[in-house]
Amino acid sequence: MKHVLEFEKPVVNLKDKISELKKMTSDSEIDLTDEIAIMEQRLANLENDIYGNLKPWERVQMARHPERPTSLDYISEIFEDFIEFHGDRYFGDDEALVAGVAFYKSKPVTVIGHQRGKNTKENLKRNFGMPHPEGYRKALRHMKLAEKFHRPIICFIDTKGADPGKESEERGQSEAIANNLLQMAGLTVPIICVVIGEGGSGGALAIGVGDRVYMLENATYSVISPEGAAALLWKDSGQAKRAAETMQITSYDLKKLEIIDGIIKEPKGGAHRDIQQQAANIDKVLDKTLTELSKMSPDELLDKRWDKYKCMGAFATMGD
Repeated sequence: MKHVLEFEKPVVNLKDKISELKKMTSDSEIDLTDEIAIMEQRLANLENDIYGNLKPWERVQMARHPERPTSLDYISEIFEDFIEFHGDRYFGDDEALVAGVAFYKSKPVTVIGHQRGKNTKENLKRNFGMPHPEGYRKALRHMKLAEKFHRPIICFIDTKGADPGKESEERGQSEAIANNLLQMAGLTVPIICVVIGEGGSGGALAIGVGDRVYMLENATYSVISPEGAAALLWKDSGQAKRAAETMQITSYDLKKLEIIDGIIKEPKGGAHRDIQQQAANIDKVLDKTLTELSKMSPDELLDKRWDKYKCMGAFATMGD
């Protein structure tokens, strides 16, 4: 484990002790098999206790884990013959968002996803997964092509938010996001969205208007980051943990609020512990959902998509 989160340290320490005992057993004539078995059972109980009861801030840390699988990681595991395309045909290419076509179960699909880096060099290249307006226009170009050729669309969401820089605003960031929301609402092909890490604000929503929206167990989805919320509410970004506890940004919160359609389980310790297993978990949901959505006519898709989003949230009217 290259990156150990604070709450994981008891697990790591116990694993180290077990490794030491196993080494002693192999290097000497001392038989510590019984002691090792007891400690391994204790480790299993400890992992269940820690990873089975993660607090909101701990899930935020898991969603941001440097080793967490990215969109391209899942694309290579789940799809075949992925061809990435570049550019929005207006300004340039944005490497914070990848888009292309692939085969899924021998059928053509369009795949779009935010793309972060796994080290400083990659993150600078990918702008830390925060797309510019040309990234969202690239995504929309591929969505419209998917509609033209009757291909389902699969979106992987993983961003702190859209790029907030001056240049992005000058090139129409808010218009690009708003147009994606408008256009996705009316696409006549199935759209499946999966939040694989952080789902931050309009940067996430711009590729998040789907017929089905799922979240990985330790992903987050929110209108603002915990640090941003803390800065607004208490003028102190250091209270991010407190903000995370109150914002209801975890997969379990959002499933309860009926914002998402389902939660995709993660391996014990997070998606980065076993990417093949995590990809298999996603694949199972995609397969089932595409089978369901493919049976619907374009009119049915649009009607159900409209019903889905108009029912979100709650309001009350007050008398005179």
